[in-house]
Amino acid sequence: MSEPGSAAADAATDDQRFMALALSLGRRGLGRTWPNPAVGAVIVKNGEIVGRGWTQPGGRPHAEIEALGRAGEAARGATFYVTLEPCSHYGKSPPCADAVIAAGISRVVSALEDPNPEVAGEGHACLRKAGIAVEIGLGATAARRDHAGHIRRMRDSRPHVMLKLAISADGKAAAAGRRRVAITGGRVRDRVHLLRAQSDAVMIGIGTALADDPILTCRLPGMAKDSPMRVVLDSALRLPVGSRLAQSARDTPLLVIAGDEAPPALESALRGHGVDVARTTGTTAQLDLTAVLKHLAARGITRLMVEGGPTLAAALITADLIDEAVLFHSGVVIGSGGVDALEPQILATLGRQLTRSASELLGSDRQDSYERG
Repeated sequence: MSEPGSAAADAATDDQRFMALALSLGRRGLGRTWPNPAVGAVIVKNGEIVGRGWTQPGGRPHAEIEALGRAGEAARGATFYVTLEPCSHYGKSPPCADAVIAAGISRVVSALEDPNPEVAGEGHACLRKAGIAVEIGLGATAARRDHAGHIRRMRDSRPHVMLKLAISADGKAAAAGRRRVAITGGRVRDRVHLLRAQSDAVMIGIGTALADDPILTCRLPGMAKDSPMRVVLDSALRLPVGSRLAQSARDTPLLVIAGDEAPPALESALRGHGVDVARTTGTTAQLDLTAVLKHLAARGITRLMVEGGPTLAAALITADLIDEAVLFHSGVVIGSGGVDALEPQILATLGRQLTRSASELLGSDRQDSYERG
């Protein structure tokens, strides 16, 4: 065992520090790189950072290519830290593993093997075959969290689903008649907008769309361009063309998912305003949520934020399709006529599916975060 302060211990500390930087860089791309994962990369030579990169909007260039481009000739003989296995296949760009080899990198520290069946260890194998030392697993826990959407899409053909709910002190999500009411304060509002920016898409049901007339964009200063694609589950195509969602469809993409029986004339009216309309399995009463998620994954969506009300939340929980939950608790009391955020048995089900992972005060409100174990 290495003593504290020994060369081996110092090297291990440096590895942890540089991988933490790579993870931080990768998070810059969350919500903007789909269908590709948001990867971070750092190149280090003689203890100094000579290149760094993260996956660019739209998924290209990849983080590895960005870092190598910045490092140039300094990459030769350097150590490469990357949050996900470099790709080994030809897609819309050449393999990153080939670029790493060509640059003369001597060592690669990789957080995770890529679950993409077109990679699945082949990238690491190519590097080793070229004589590069490869170490896998440093930062794996954090990387699995950051790449949860990519992993879920590769393994289960659906996005990673995060549920967001604001809950009053008496367990309500809305006032009587589904009337919208301010439950949480400004710090929660800013956090919600940040969560939207880090998501590929945000989804609601038609009930929320009709009751609240939301716009679902990111309205943090300078971040409107980072707004996610908006998705409305609307089995019978009841979304009004005059709604804020439909009226903003040419500025921020809007996908409305309808059932097989929805009237074609209503679809044409929405398309006339720039709305993308898709049909999936379901009736005019309820859509097949598994089919909906598979459809979104086929479009490249990896991280889905659900902001719908209690009905959609309960349906997803019942179907065991929630991977992460962010619950904002407020001291506001709505009263007995309000709409329950979640019925007790649904909340109990969520508690069995997920484990609380963090709790944070946001002004006078509290954020509780839950994730699958």
